[in-house]
Amino acid sequence: MSFYVFIAFAIIILLVLISNIKVVPQAEAYILERLGGYQSTWSVGLHVKIPFIDRVAKKVPLKEQVVDFAPQPVITKDNVTMRIDTVVFFQITDPKLFTYGVENPIMAIENLTATTLRNIIGDLELDQTLTSRETINTKMRASLDVATDPWGIKVNRVELKNIIPPATIQEAMEKQMKADRERREAILRAEGEKKSTILVAEGRKQEQILQAEAEKQAAILRAEAKKEAMIREAEGEAEAILKVQQANADGIRYLKEAAPDSAVLQLKSLEAFERAADGQATKIIIPSEIQGVAGLAKSVVELVK
Repeated sequence: MSFYVFIAFAIIILLVLISNIKVVPQAEAYILERLGGYQSTWSVGLHVKIPFIDRVAKKVPLKEQVVDFAPQPVITKDNVTMRIDTVVFFQITDPKLFTYGVENPIMAIENLTATTLRNIIGDLELDQTLTSRETINTKMRASLDVATDPWGIKVNRVELKNIIPPATIQEAMEKQMKADRERREAILRAEGEKKSTILVAEGRKQEQILQAEAEKQAAILRAEAKKEAMIREAEGEAEAILKVQQANADGIRYLKEAAPDSAVLQLKSLEAFERAADGQATKIIIPSEIQGVAGLAKSVVELVK
């Protein structure tokens, strides 16, 4: 009987020892208390606690955590009430401070976030609040990080998830946005018409320039053709004059070679005056020498008959 009791007692002791062997997983930390007081912080690995004396008071996650808080009512500098919900990204850096620093860390962060948000938004007007999200996020992160440091918490990021202005403000903003869109549309339409007018004017200008160039080229070609014709006409007249002069020279040369007497010369003079009489002249004065030649010519004609 005593043997079985011993076996049972040994099994109980073994189970108690096994139950006091703890394995801490990755990204976690265990807070160990001994007789109600803080003893140590267990990190990743195998650990053994003293039965009935030591106890694991808290298991602390070391991963980055995300908390999405409900929308908080805030009032801007120009007395506009709106609701803003925030998202806080934080990480526990000191498990001991996190365990013993504040009773409810998440509730404390939520209340601290709401208070900080009201303080920051209270210094901004509505338009600044809507357009300064990055500035608000930076200020809130810096303020929360300093405030939560005694709790062993590091605030990595704070984001304004949504900004909900009053319904009247939303309607006014929608009307303003619609007016802005219509104004931009009108501006774009006017700019398009302006560009179209400019392009048409440029096209007409280019057309006029090309037409003027064509007319200029045609005038140049006509002038060159006229000049060429005048040159050819002048060359023809010069050539005709040259031929006449050449014929006269040849006639004089032939006459000189023939050595005519004075009677022949006087007859030639008479022929020249005869050709002159064929014109429009009404009166011709004949020298006395040629008159004698005329009588001689008459005598010769009668002899021939």
